[in-house]
Amino acid sequence: MALAGCPDSFLHRPYRIDSVDQTAHSRRDLVEPGFQEQSSRISLNHQDDDVDLEALVNDMNSSFESLYSAYSMHSESKPLLQNGQLGRSQPQPASGTNPLQPLSPQQKVHRSQPVRIMAVRRLQEEEQQFRTSSLPAIPNPFPELCSPASSPVLAPGSLPQSQPADKQDVKVFSEDGTCKVVEILADMTARDLCQLLVYKSHCVDDNSWTLVEHQPLLGLERCLEDHELVVQVESMMGSESKFLFRKNYAKYEFFKNPVNFFPEQMVAWCQQSNGCIPQSQLLQNFLNSSSCPEIQGFLHVKELGRKSWKKLYVCLRRSGLYCSTKGSSKEPRHLQLLADLEDSNIFSLITGKKMYSAPTDYGFCIKPNRVRNETKELRLLCAEDEQSRTCWMTAFRLLKYGMLLYQNYRIPQQRKAMLPHFTTPVRSVSENSLVAMDFSGQIGRVIENPAEAQCAALEEGYTWRKRNTRMNTLGSPSPLHPSTLSTVIHRTQHWFHGRISREESHRIIKQQGLVDGLFLLRDSQSNPKTYVLTLCHHQKIKHFQILPCEEDGQMFFSLDDGNTKFTDLIQLVEFYQLNKGILPCKLKHHCIRVAL
Repeated sequence: MALAGCPDSFLHRPYRIDSVDQTAHSRRDLVEPGFQEQSSRISLNHQDDDVDLEALVNDMNSSFESLYSAYSMHSESKPLLQNGQLGRSQPQPASGTNPLQPLSPQQKVHRSQPVRIMAVRRLQEEEQQFRTSSLPAIPNPFPELCSPASSPVLAPGSLPQSQPADKQDVKVFSEDGTCKVVEILADMTARDLCQLLVYKSHCVDDNSWTLVEHQPLLGLERCLEDHELVVQVESMMGSESKFLFRKNYAKYEFFKNPVNFFPEQMVAWCQQSNGCIPQSQLLQNFLNSSSCPEIQGFLHVKELGRKSWKKLYVCLRRSGLYCSTKGSSKEPRHLQLLADLEDSNIFSLITGKKMYSAPTDYGFCIKPNRVRNETKELRLLCAEDEQSRTCWMTAFRLLKYGMLLYQNYRIPQQRKAMLPHFTTPVRSVSENSLVAMDFSGQIGRVIENPAEAQCAALEEGYTWRKRNTRMNTLGSPSPLHPSTLSTVIHRTQHWFHGRISREESHRIIKQQGLVDGLFLLRDSQSNPKTYVLTLCHHQKIKHFQILPCEEDGQMFFSLDDGNTKFTDLIQLVEFYQLNKGILPCKLKHHCIRVAL
């Protein structure tokens, strides 16, 4: 069926069609004034066609409404012609005129153009396909993935954005003043950062490296626990505070020798049981949260807001640090809370006498986490000796963290147990790039057995020393002065710290842990030609002088007045690492400074 021409007002004023009722109105109601009689006759000739005119008019009404709304978004001045096509050269109406006004008879065409019914029907069918009202009422399980037009096209920003991991730059300093800026994640622990610095600095990873929180304005420092988050700790530090990267051999030494860290007179249950507590049970009482261990003794306590110090009887429990207001009584009415363990950390005093007029050199501090650079809320305490201070600080760590400390201690042990039996020692990255070679045969071969490689290295070292000694004895030229090679070769070793003072050597050993066998070598200040071995034993620092002696024109070094002679200091250190000799203990750990 073809519908004869529609007037302009039929296209531009669709609301008039809504009032059409084919059963109640005559054909005159559908004709505008000025519509040609010829078009009326054409319309009458099609009355016999089998078409529902009302449904067709309604469909045309909805189609033209959608077309008109779409075209009005682009322009409000481009009207439709009689055939529904967009006018291309027709000028836009003035802003004050209504585009829906009917045109005058002079402006109308004398013959209306036929409307393409098939095109209108196609538009209507396509619109019905995408119209949600015509679809069954099935809920959309993913409404956020569809555009407003209900198309499967993803709307911009509808998908969740992948959140990048938070990163932060942290500056870490070494003992010699050098620093390195490292980009870390927000959830990186102190152990992870230490392993990263070990890798970047080509150090030996022996699980004794630690990160130190240094606060120069307060004169405090402490070693971070391995499980602590570096970013979280840095957020609570002051503006002048910084991180230091250093060794600490005593970090978990109390798990190996608890008796050396907890004297019997300071542990409450040891006094009650007459000192019959075994070592294993001693630590279990600290790690067991249901037990009530207690450390007690006299301490010098600085009053808050004052410069004076008082010697009080103090006891450390899981609930906090208390002092007795009446002698050494521990009755609840005589105990006064000094500090809480939960929201505090324990620090060592590095400048106690200078900044706080501390009565001894063995001071420590319990600092609340909210305190930045203020000294009013610091709880400053002083012990009588180093063993007492170590006991108080170790007990504080155990009572606060408990099993976390034991897990931190066991993780390196478990990793070491998972390694195969025949493994090379943990070495730096630069050393791992080298291989041991055997050139004794006609063709060189790579020594794959670690034990054989180590024996070959020792044999080559001894051969080199003997050859060097023989060449110097015969007067052959050497790269250095004939008698100076053996006196300077030790300067390449990490355990030699050059010309430092006695006090500086004490400070270095205390910082890196007062454990048995910790040592360093230095130049003697009293005698420029001699050297000094500084050794720690039973948390006490001792000094041994290394004297040079000459025999048959060759220079030797001795630690026992010439009874045992060594051609250089490297041989001397290697000997006392295997044999105690006149020393109180073997040389076990050496103090080291690493440049980042």
